[in-house]
Amino acid sequence: MKTKTILAGIAALLMAPLAAHGADLPYKAPAYVAPAVPSWSGFYIGINGGYGWGESNWDIPAISLKPAGGLAGGTIGYNFQTGSWVWGVEADIDWSGMKDSTACGAGTCETKNDWLGTARARIGYAGWNNWLPYITGGAAFGDVKADNSLSRTTTSKTQLGWTAGLGVEYAIRSNWSVKVEYLYADLGKFDCGTACVPVGTDDVSFKANILRAGLNYRF
Repeated sequence: MKTKTILAGIAALLMAPLAAHGADLPYKAPAYVAPAVPSWSGFYIGINGGYGWGESNWDIPAISLKPAGGLAGGTIGYNFQTGSWVWGVEADIDWSGMKDSTACGAGTCETKNDWLGTARARIGYAGWNNWLPYITGGAAFGDVKADNSLSRTTTSKTQLGWTAGLGVEYAIRSNWSVKVEYLYADLGKFDCGTACVPVGTDDVSFKANILRAGLNYRF
């Protein structure tokens, strides 16, 4: 028993200088590790919302309307990343409140857009950490309604046109990103017929500028 006590005392004496030396060592904070740069590859879904404003020209009467209003809808897409370049396809469908009306003779002429969609290619550059600036272009489609209050009828036509624009997306987490983009959409023109004039042809065009923000989730 005495031997064990003596050995324990000797061990304590030997450890004391080591403990004192350890206490004198300077504290070293853990090294900072930068967050990983995200991969943009894969499928994603999202929501978007914004504002659109544009122009609708009628042949008869010769008027120019300025449809404007809010937009909101959903997005689906796929990205493929090669190095710093991101290639993708994206489609969206939005409710649209863009419309305008004006006096035309004894009546009121109106152009209205109730929904608007696009199917586009995207090319982006992911060389700046979490930022992804991109250009985009493809097809645009949507309904265009035109009527003259004197006719008491409305002509509605689903139009197919084109769109092009640019934007920037930012990865806020590994799977989430936010974006802001601008698109120009041209849905061409169509003959609204007797809804606009009693007889003859009356072509109505629809073009829009769209500025919107979005939130995407990548799988």
